[in-house]
Amino acid sequence: MKRILSIALALVMVFALVACGSQTNAPTSTNAPAATETTPAATDSQTTADTTAEAAKPHIGIVTGSVSQSEDDRRGAEAFQAMYGEDMVKLAIYPDNFTEELETTIQTIVNLSDDPDMKAIIVNQAVPGTTEAFRQIKERRPDIICIAGESHEDLPEIGSAADLVCNNDFVARGYLIIRTAHELGCDTFVHISFPRHMSYETMSRRVAIMKAACEEFGMSFVLETAPDPTTDVGVAGAQAYILEKVPEWVEKYGKNAAYFCTNDAHTEPLLKQLLEYGGYFIEADLPSPTMGYPGALGVDLTAEAGDYAKILAKVEEAIVEKGGAGKFGTWAYSYGYTVSAGLAQHALNVINGESELLDIDDISKAYEVFSPGAAWNGSNYTNAQTGVKADNTFLIYQDTYIMGNPGKYMGSTSIEVPEKYFTIA
Repeated sequence: MKRILSIALALVMVFALVACGSQTNAPTSTNAPAATETTPAATDSQTTADTTAEAAKPHIGIVTGSVSQSEDDRRGAEAFQAMYGEDMVKLAIYPDNFTEELETTIQTIVNLSDDPDMKAIIVNQAVPGTTEAFRQIKERRPDIICIAGESHEDLPEIGSAADLVCNNDFVARGYLIIRTAHELGCDTFVHISFPRHMSYETMSRRVAIMKAACEEFGMSFVLETAPDPTTDVGVAGAQAYILEKVPEWVEKYGKNAAYFCTNDAHTEPLLKQLLEYGGYFIEADLPSPTMGYPGALGVDLTAEAGDYAKILAKVEEAIVEKGGAGKFGTWAYSYGYTVSAGLAQHALNVINGESELLDIDDISKAYEVFSPGAAWNGSNYTNAQTGVKADNTFLIYQDTYIMGNPGKYMGSTSIEVPEKYFTIA
């Protein structure tokens, strides 16, 4: 009996130990799978939140010309994309020969509206076809903000389709460029263009204003014609023509003449020859220290890319070395660069509820993000025929900087342009 009791007691102790062991391990066994299940759940939740946040980001599209035709415009678009990322900012390029490829230009712009997250589309420069593209976009996606920078189409026309239009102030600048040339001692102003550009209201009105300003300041005004780079002659042919003609023009009009051309491709050969043969250049049609100057001067700005303070300093140094001090000007920050990036920034500010679309101060604020320290001025576009100001169309300009040793701003943004120039047609 004692033996049986001993065995029974031993068995009870064994079972008790097994039971204790099972209870001791139970929490570990139970909690481990629970932890394993919880971790993926948290990860999935975070992934979903990230995806939702990404989808919530407003997409902004920027359409520009190619680097060969409009380098600064394109670089500004790329700068904005670099700031906010390729997922958010979508870029497109219209054809170099946009006058002959109108349908392709229109479709390139319209295609951006296929993106369901697209909230704003900026076209700089707004070449022919932009108005029609914006109309098609508004039919499909009225929620998309359509913005035109530097329109080639008549401003009342593009203004009827775009939510916002911003052009360089061809009215004020038509007067101020001539005034600056006069202040620098010029007696003649030579305007170089071609029929397509002269068919644009913005450029034809500016010519009329420049001519009237020359009369006011006692200067001669001359019109010269050069080949259109978008025709069969191409960019190379148009540039070759300028290289050939400038020595003749300097001989004809003298070294106290100031020159101005309406096309980007003409700018480099014009600057190159003026530096060689003599003459003045107040500022480009779309001013920038990178507009024509690097090629004309043979300077490499790769190391200074994107830093306009350093770019201007390097260009200015080369101008002085070639004897051009006091005769060559620009805007300290590229107009084309600032318009592409600045209008995109303005669109984003509006989408985020931080700015009003048609507030000139808010537009300037966005421009200043990409041109710190530069003075800007501007006003609503006034229809020369009716005298009516457009609510959604603005003309803007930056102070003129004449390079020298030292260089200087001309104070253009603080000069009051006589009222009569705003209605010259």
